[in-house]
Amino acid sequence: MTAAETAHQITVQPSGRVFATQGEETILAAAIRSGVGLPYGCKDGACGSCKCRKLSGSVEHGPHQQKALSDAEEAAGFILTCCARPLTDVALESRQVTDESAYPIRKLPVRVAALQQLAHDVMRVRLQLPAGDGFRYHAGQYIEFILKDGARRAYSMANAPHTQLEGGSPGVDLHIRHMPGGVFTDHVFGTMKEKEILRVEGPFGSFFLREDSQRPIILLASGTGFAPIKALLEYMQFKGVDRPVALYWGGRRPRDLYMDGWVRERLAQMPRLTYVPVVSDALPEDGWTGRTGFVHQAVLDDFADLSGHQVYACGTPVMVDAARASYGSERGLPAEEFFADAFTSEADKHGA
Repeated sequence: MTAAETAHQITVQPSGRVFATQGEETILAAAIRSGVGLPYGCKDGACGSCKCRKLSGSVEHGPHQQKALSDAEEAAGFILTCCARPLTDVALESRQVTDESAYPIRKLPVRVAALQQLAHDVMRVRLQLPAGDGFRYHAGQYIEFILKDGARRAYSMANAPHTQLEGGSPGVDLHIRHMPGGVFTDHVFGTMKEKEILRVEGPFGSFFLREDSQRPIILLASGTGFAPIKALLEYMQFKGVDRPVALYWGGRRPRDLYMDGWVRERLAQMPRLTYVPVVSDALPEDGWTGRTGFVHQAVLDDFADLSGHQVYACGTPVMVDAARASYGSERGLPAEEFFADAFTSEADKHGA
């Protein structure tokens, strides 16, 4: 038996929570199983959301990307909990999700209730949940489809939990972008039919509103990164959250802002919400007269100081990484006030 196959005790500071790994489990897998909420995103060593400082002990890392954890960061004592297996007992320093926020993770069958094309390459997939099942999640979290070959595909819920009972049956909405050649999204856009049965597991992710803060909020989305942001907006409206909220949504062309009308309806209902759509590659026929360039840059242009804000960013890893770096180094945003959910595709996960 190797060191990685034995049980090891993991202590999380400053909370003092303790849990144990079993067998070949990663630290993150053991934390999820134990109901200890550590921050994470992709679970594949690609996004860096789970990075934290190791205070003591020894780990071995599985395959991961340099942009998620560089050699220099690893040498300085940082680890990725999603691909680190303990060789000894380990103490970590990590921002922790509160205990009551960790809803149970479950596998369950779902039925495709409705398909609605929101854009040329975005499909709204409404999944009907088992009646009376009581599936619970936070606005901003995601589920994973378990495919027949065991592969998984992760998508954020695009509706807040209180909106589950559309048409009388509980369900969740997903915004799925077509990745041509992708086995799952080709199926969604080609052969998927209503009433089809699929298997999912969830909820996952530590991307949800921190309600113990009164800081003004910046919501930053690119493409279908809008899905969990939409759920956050619905939740904030439902809860009567009175903090100033600025939404920046970026796409290559105006058509990529596929629920622009929905956002504008919210502006009339949420007086503290502002909206800045940003387009990077408009064509003359688009007639675009709004903001242009990269969406994370639009925030830099509008805010000289982010030291008093919270930022919730969701979209491509390159956008999330650029926002995290520049908002901290150039605008004073505290690292612990930046919450991110990077949409890692299969190509992202394998470093393509």
